Amino acid sequence: MLHFELSEFDSPDEIGSGKYMDDPFLQMLDHARSIAGITFKINSGFRTKSRNESCGGKINSSHLFGYAADIHCTDSRSRFIIIDALTKAGFNRIGIGNTFIHVDNDPDKDANVSWVY
Repeated sequence: MLHFELSEFDSPDEIGSGKYMDDPFLQMLDHARSIAGITFKINSGFRTKSRNESCGGKINSSHLFGYAADIHCTDSRSRFIIIDALTKAGFNRIGIGNTFIHVDNDPDKDANVSWVY
């Protein structure tokens, strides 16, 4: 049982689009949330092409295929807890922004990478 509602992953311009999220991704993310023991507020999950363009996403964004989420995070302690839990859950693609942490498990992209925005 997931601790998330699929609607949390909806693209704002397509209600119900959270159903396009990759199930193994959601299982890993749910496991990370359990490890962290804190709430993961999802800023962005699945994105339609138009939503991805309007928010400045890359043309091959993992969000377009349901392999990614941006988790809201604005303080250093929560950032550490979330990143630690994501790596313990098996994620190896993590981007760090000032107000969010991007995580994905896109099988078509390089593994074992992290970056900052």
